Amino acid sequence: MKPKPSPQSEDTPTSPPFEVLRVFLQLGCTSFGGPIAHIGYFHREFVERRRWLDDATFSDLFALSQFLPGPASSQVGFSIGLLRAGCWGGMAAWLGFTLPSALLMAACASIAPQLDNPFGNGLIHGLKLVAVAVVAQAIWDMARRLCPDVPRAAIALAALALLSVLHSVYAQLVTIGGGALLGLAFCRTSASADSHTAPHAIHAYALPRAASGMALALFCALLAGLPALEALLSSPWALKLFDVFYRSGALVFGGGHVVLPLLQQATVASGWIPANAFLAGYGAAQAMPGPLFTFASYLGWIMSPGAHHWIGALCATLGIFLPGLLLVIAVLPHWQALRARPAIAALFAGANAAVVGLLASAFRTPVWTSAVLSATDLVIALIALLLLVRWRVRPLFIVLLCAAAGIVESFAR
Repeated sequence: MKPKPSPQSEDTPTSPPFEVLRVFLQLGCTSFGGPIAHIGYFHREFVERRRWLDDATFSDLFALSQFLPGPASSQVGFSIGLLRAGCWGGMAAWLGFTLPSALLMAACASIAPQLDNPFGNGLIHGLKLVAVAVVAQAIWDMARRLCPDVPRAAIALAALALLSVLHSVYAQLVTIGGGALLGLAFCRTSASADSHTAPHAIHAYALPRAASGMALALFCALLAGLPALEALLSSPWALKLFDVFYRSGALVFGGGHVVLPLLQQATVASGWIPANAFLAGYGAAQAMPGPLFTFASYLGWIMSPGAHHWIGALCATLGIFLPGLLLVIAVLPHWQALRARPAIAALFAGANAAVVGLLASAFRTPVWTSAVLSATDLVIALIALLLLVRWRVRPLFIVLLCAAAGIVESFAR
């Protein structure tokens, strides 16, 4: 049976991929503020202004992005492109939204070696303080949203306790998997209630089921086959780098900030990149428009040998985004049926709760221990956090404030 077109397609003509690219390129240059702010930009642009989608469809796409691992705003944008102009439209939406930020982060990485002086050291330290405030706010917001009851709060605390004693390369995977199993055992009632608090109209998405199966097969093949391919080819650096970021992208439940502990484990703990450079790049990412996952472009540039920086940035960027986009294609045609199953909802409720503990562990080490080195640092970080939480100041202003404070502190020593 052929899937019916989505309701909005009857009222609004589809667009050529070039138009989708143009619109998302504008958003990629102007969408500051992180994933939740991006969702607001998308709603205003595609539901209110252009009427490419109705509210119910947009809400379904946002719910899907929360259900799957990967970058939430990029998955919503990719889905909008798919529904508007097919597979080429999805690719155009992702490219337009991602390219500006990826280029800016690669540029930041290219000038990082020139910052070994009092000005540069102060700037880097200020960016690390940005990370303290931003991650603290993310933990608070995610805890309220993902751990609203006792069972999920307990899963988050158990994840934090486990990560304090478990330091293997598989610690994050074990934590998320354990959280999912605990959610399946203890969160069925609450997760089922959450999934029905805002019922939406059911839409049949115009995406071939064959594409769904192929995307899922490719996702699994890359996840399982990349390590074997590395061994077969004597682990060429580009393939190894792609694998590191692909695995991180496949495990990021809960939004862009959760990529921090996964990438820290994969890059800093393994010795590929210094902790100072890692946190400075994460702080700089807060000042960029577009998806936070383009932090990978910065890391890929720094991790590349010799003059192959652009290749490394490209491999890292494609690697971290690809799993989330493949899962969108795989799940989109089946989404309405899946989201109605209490077991599936409970499984992901537990995984998302464990993610809160995962992020709290990363906040303790390396974010806090590497950035807050004095009483002055503590004051700067607290002021930045207060501005973010209490007055909802834009992250770009926080970046400028902390960078200036770090530079002043560096010259005052």
